[in-house]
Amino acid sequence: MSKRIYLDYAATTPCDPLVLKAMEPYFFEQFGNPSSIHAFGQEAKKAIEDSRETLASFLGAKADEIVFTSGGTESNNFAITGAAYALEKKGDHIITSSIEHHAVTEPCKLLEKRGFKVTYLKVDRYGLVSPEDVKKAMTDKTILISIMHANNEIGTIEPIAEIGRIAREKGVYFHTDAVQTTGHIPINVNELNVDLLSLSAHKFYGPKGVGALYIRKGTRIETFLRGGDQEKGRRASTHNTPGIAGLGKAVELCRDNMEKETRFQVRLRDKLIKELPNAINEIFLNGHPAQRLPNNVNFSIKYIEGESILLNLDLLGIAASTGSACTSTSLEPSHVLLAIGLPHEIAHGSLRITLGRWTKEEEIDYLLKQLPPVVEKLRAMSPLYEK
Repeated sequence: MSKRIYLDYAATTPCDPLVLKAMEPYFFEQFGNPSSIHAFGQEAKKAIEDSRETLASFLGAKADEIVFTSGGTESNNFAITGAAYALEKKGDHIITSSIEHHAVTEPCKLLEKRGFKVTYLKVDRYGLVSPEDVKKAMTDKTILISIMHANNEIGTIEPIAEIGRIAREKGVYFHTDAVQTTGHIPINVNELNVDLLSLSAHKFYGPKGVGALYIRKGTRIETFLRGGDQEKGRRASTHNTPGIAGLGKAVELCRDNMEKETRFQVRLRDKLIKELPNAINEIFLNGHPAQRLPNNVNFSIKYIEGESILLNLDLLGIAASTGSACTSTSLEPSHVLLAIGLPHEIAHGSLRITLGRWTKEEEIDYLLKQLPPVVEKLRAMSPLYEK
């Protein structure tokens, strides 16, 4: 197999060569511990603080509001459990949605075992959370709202700024999981009205194993990792200097290229949304038709299993997914697709195609050529399908 086409950028992105180059000095030449006061340590510390400034500027935040973490999962866990424990004397109620990533729902479930109450809001058929539903769910015991900026599976962008205004009026902390949006659409923490925001470098052409949590100044939050006094005592552990330097460089590249990349990806995305239903019958777009990520397409294809589609595409050199990479070993249908009202048998036949910095139009044309015969072959074997 000579052709290899990567269309799973939502799962992870390749590390940009310029990011890799920015990281290299901190593995061998400037390898010092940033907490050390000698020159080696101070060189490393400067790299970290430069990245902190770059990321803060990108988000419309202040540098001291950025805490570096190991990635999106840690940032989400830190935000949710940290805020809950810091405020448990004030209240015990948390609001989230039924389509959050497991890095949000699992800490919520843990908190429920420890006496907190969690409301999981329903979404409409496009995956949108209603700000009015958020308002209705709030009580005088509500201490935290956590709604993702955009869904990782179906690409729907949520009305975060509006929800944030409601939270602010009531004096309730608001967290958003921006792992899928950082570097792909503009983000300003003040315009979004958020107090906490999670991100991960490997989703925007940076290295794996590094991310950040934005914590608005004055937000009460319990320390997540205890030990040293790194990150002003908010997150102990020796800094991942190469990773943080790479995150900073990845942010710079996104800042400089986002507008151009978005235009190109939207054109390819819309080409898929338009042409696949013309080539395949009984195929349905999941997520909002317009209010969606520029690089995300998610279809349900009736009468076949999503895993069978993926295996056949992989044999043709095309990498795609059925949904979240974090649950790819599960045989259960996507909780997101069930939440938007799809029956189990249709939710099982989902295909997520996500584009990125190196996607070419001829690769999309190749997918458009190869997918219809794959579907036809699989449907011929399906006892459910009748022509």
